[in-house]
Amino acid sequence: MSLVNIDRAIRLPAPDVEALIQGRMIAAIVWRTFNPGEQYALYPTDNSNMSLIKPKQMSLFSESGQLELPLVVLDKVSIKAWARCEFCQTLNDPESLEALSLLTVWKTEALQQILQQRPFIFVAYLRVYLLPQPLEMPVHPSGNFVSLPKSLTVTDATPVLSESIFAKRRQKLEKLEPPEHPELEELQSALVHLSTTNPKAKQLDAEIKMFLGWSSDKPVKPIKPDLAWIKTIAALGNRSIELEEKKSNYQAGTDFENITRQSLEFLGFKIENAYKGGAGGLDLFCSKPYPLVGECKAGRLIPSRTAEELIKLGGMHLSRDKFLESTKLVIGPGNPSVDMLKAAQEWKVSIINAMTLQKLVELKAKYPGAVNLVELKPYLEMGRQIDDRIKDYIEKVEREIRLRSQIIQAVKQLCSDSDFPTVVEIKVQYNARFAATDSKLTNESVKDLTIELSSPLTGYLGRIKGDNSQSDRFYFLRDLPIDD
Repeated sequence: MSLVNIDRAIRLPAPDVEALIQGRMIAAIVWRTFNPGEQYALYPTDNSNMSLIKPKQMSLFSESGQLELPLVVLDKVSIKAWARCEFCQTLNDPESLEALSLLTVWKTEALQQILQQRPFIFVAYLRVYLLPQPLEMPVHPSGNFVSLPKSLTVTDATPVLSESIFAKRRQKLEKLEPPEHPELEELQSALVHLSTTNPKAKQLDAEIKMFLGWSSDKPVKPIKPDLAWIKTIAALGNRSIELEEKKSNYQAGTDFENITRQSLEFLGFKIENAYKGGAGGLDLFCSKPYPLVGECKAGRLIPSRTAEELIKLGGMHLSRDKFLESTKLVIGPGNPSVDMLKAAQEWKVSIINAMTLQKLVELKAKYPGAVNLVELKPYLEMGRQIDDRIKDYIEKVEREIRLRSQIIQAVKQLCSDSDFPTVVEIKVQYNARFAATDSKLTNESVKDLTIELSSPLTGYLGRIKGDNSQSDRFYFLRDLPIDD
């Protein structure tokens, strides 16, 4: 994941932009050769080119002629995505236009009309990424490019299509190979409006898109707009390294410190701002759930003076005993020096990389109750570089979540085999995967987990209490989605 600065938008017809965002196509008709690496926000123009769209693609629009999710409303334009050019192809013979039409939303006749006005049709292959939240800006009636009101710093964390799916689609388009399943494309177009009110049609629509390669093999979960900052934690650390050689990394260091504080607060630490401020202030002091003193160090190297500053300032602001009992943490994107590692071991100062912090915060964002700070405490007190230990903790939590998901699926399967959605008992042998996941799993431990999952605070299973714990019955309520 990397940060990208976007200051201009490319003007494209609104139907093309919507088709790119939906994953229906990966190309745009442009007016010149685009170079790989060019990147722009996608600015939708009005719908005046409706004649370019094939009849079956009219499902992109409501009867009013406006997009279902309007990109152009009155005097405002809503920009929802940005794109990077991966390749540009020129076409000028009738056979290639017919093949291009089959792979896109454009009519062959309309492509032929364009070719009558130009010697070539330039087709830019675009890798499209969703913005965490739309950018609204005034309508600009002319120009191939539009300057944005302000430069956007975006990430490539939310691609419309995964890298493998995009590569497959690109290869097919380059070779102008016909679509493999035109009948399914027709069915998907018919489902568009029905899927807005019918859950089963919506599910079928999603499955067809995935099968056709119009969406990723693993659906990309857009980051909630208020959590988009999480994907920039490591990138801001890396930016401080890039700016270090230019002697201009003061602001980058401040930005990294701010996002580190935000990360720890998000994880559940209570940061005391009274200890922060200017020279002589602590970068971080967390009072709950346990005392934690932290130092943020931007740049390529974490020198030994980082530990010295932490010890000096921590001892100055806290009592000696309180400082020695506190968890001590240095967070930065760089590598610790040999002397820093020695000091870390001597004073029990742990060092964590910015990317590791980001992965921990991502885990919390994905499963809000997953990060237990009390359980995490021993992992933070190793007195060395602890990225491998944090990785172990994250994998442990993910294994526990995966196990619970498997138990939910087992109950779901058992319920589907009975007339009434209950089961008399849950035993480990019902699902052999349990034993493979955890050799210590017993009937009793599975029972404990089913009780946990049937808590009103989790709500994955339902529970009907019996006369004793051995006669409790459970039934399926909802899935616990996990990544493979």
